[in-house]
This record gives sequence, C-alpha cells and structure tokens, in this order.
Amino acid sequence: MTVILDPKGTAMPMIEVTSPAGAIAPDAREELLDELAGRLLHWEGAPDTEFFREISWVYFNELPADGLYVGGRPGGEPRVRVEITTPEGALSQRRRAGLVADVHAAVSRAMGVAPEAAGLHVWVLCREIAEGSWGAGGAIVEFAKLREASKAERERTEAATPAPAPA
Repeated sequence: MTVILDPKGTAMPMIEVTSPAGAIAPDAREELLDELAGRLLHWEGAPDTEFFREISWVYFNELPADGLYVGGRPGGEPRVRVEITTPEGALSQRRRAGLVADVHAAVSRAMGVAPEAAGLHVWVLCREIAEGSWGAGGAIVEFAKLREASKAERERTEAATPAPAPA
C-alpha cells in the first residue's frame, strides 16, 4: 500500500494487482479487490470501517493476454502479482506472513484454482517505505500520525457501537 495524505490528514493504503486478461474473471474481480482491502486493514490492525474503506485504494492492472512472458517466452500459465507497500514497521513478520497467506488464498479463489494448485503463480510483494521517505499533500507523512488516526477511529467506532443486551 502506498500511503497518500487525504484532505482530512489521514493516509490511504494502496494495493496494486497485475494480471493477464482472463486470469481473473470480471465477476470475481470486484469481490477480490474488496477482500484484499479488508485483509490489509485487518493485518495492519486498522478498523474495517467506512472511514478506512473510503481512503483505501486498490488498483487492478490487466495486461493483454499475450502481455506476460514466462522465462522470457510467451505463453505459460497466468501469473498474478500483488504489490502492497506499507510504512516501515507497519507489519510485523507475523502480520506480513498472515497477509501474504490471505492474499494468496483470495487471488487463487478469484483465479478459480485451489491455493495449493496456484503455487508460484501468485506473487505477493510487500514493500516497506522508510519513515520520512514518503509523502503526500506536499508534506512528509508520519507513521505515528497514521497510528493515531487508526486508534481514534477505532475508539470512535467502539463508542458508537451499542453494548450487547444482557441475556
């Protein structure tokens, strides 16, 4: 996820999926992209609320069917690449591993194959951007401020959620 500041001063996660035409059916695409955004929010520890959904972007890049070369040669089984960029330290190794597993399973399902069968046909690239090395809105975006926004949204959501009725 690439982080960009929106006018409210919070960051936007971004996921970029690249796939050859036909590897992911159009009717499976919308569900996949929604699921990927939800899984990223989960593993980052951000609440899955309308606020965070509104500032989470997922790009889907579809290559022409003949736009993927395997081993430098045309043809072969489709491969899908998912690039997720996060601020340095946003995901522990445990959280990154969980995210990669969830993304692999979701993309495999969208491709219509079992995760075990997709094997090395689904690649998830997790990139970390060093603190102070990314910005938006003409300013450097600070990870501490992102955590504060997430905490405030979580608290706001919890306060707005009614307590369960006594049994």
